[in-house]
Amino acid sequence: MTTVMYSTSKTTVEPGEMKKFQALSQNWWDRNGEFAALHALNDLRVPFIRDTLLTNSEKQQLGCPLHGLRILDIGCGGGLLSEPLGRLGAMVTGIDPLNDNIRTAEMHKSFDPVLQEQVQYAACSLEEMADEATGMFDAVVASEVVEHVGDVEMFIKYAAQVLKPGGSLFITTINKTFLSYILAIVTAEKILRIVPNGTHEWERFINPDDLEKLLVSSGFTVETINGMLYNPLFDSWSWINNAGVNYALHAVKNKIEEQSDFMSETGDRKDNDTYQSEFSVGSTVKL
Repeated sequence: MTTVMYSTSKTTVEPGEMKKFQALSQNWWDRNGEFAALHALNDLRVPFIRDTLLTNSEKQQLGCPLHGLRILDIGCGGGLLSEPLGRLGAMVTGIDPLNDNIRTAEMHKSFDPVLQEQVQYAACSLEEMADEATGMFDAVVASEVVEHVGDVEMFIKYAAQVLKPGGSLFITTINKTFLSYILAIVTAEKILRIVPNGTHEWERFINPDDLEKLLVSSGFTVETINGMLYNPLFDSWSWINNAGVNYALHAVKNKIEEQSDFMSETGDRKDNDTYQSEFSVGSTVKL
């Protein structure tokens, strides 16, 4: 049985993980740099999010298929995923605890007028966002994030808090297997140097079964788990049946659920107008 690491801290942010990405904050949009694999991953994750949301959507607008949907991109980094989702018509809020990442994301967004009204960023943690935006989002995206957070169980509970009932949670992450250690750490970091050495810690990886258990206990139903494979020779990703290394998961927040002690302690939900007035573009959430 796999043991899932939990932190005794009351934050999802892991200081050690932040230090790793602090030094890389200026490199997000270098397609040939340390984040090349994440750029390539958009070929899978963007259609996965788009098509899944469209399947459950009653309204579709030509050219802007995600129009009217509000999406939270957790750990957005430099905006690699927030921008394409915004171009599909979604109202995207990208959050990241690193100020330098948000500055990079804001700078890159400024070059595209289309994104000015579609994408907003804030330097904050998920728990800070949850206090300001309970039940506000149609979808939450955590792509290559949960393997870097301080407490996965708490992370999922806060993700549930910001979602509307029936909302979608999308996660891409790395399985905790011997094969993932060989490919994601030994091969990718130490041999091919696709990502900087020390980016990942095998102990923080989580297998789909353990992740599903945490999701179910927080009021989610897991709909899909798909394996993914990265080919460094062609800098491309593909879907595979085996989730032994990388995988993508889609879960839906149950529409009818009992209010847990965790949810009841967060207070009443705020309406959309209040949210818009209190949470401005590029702001840092204040408690």
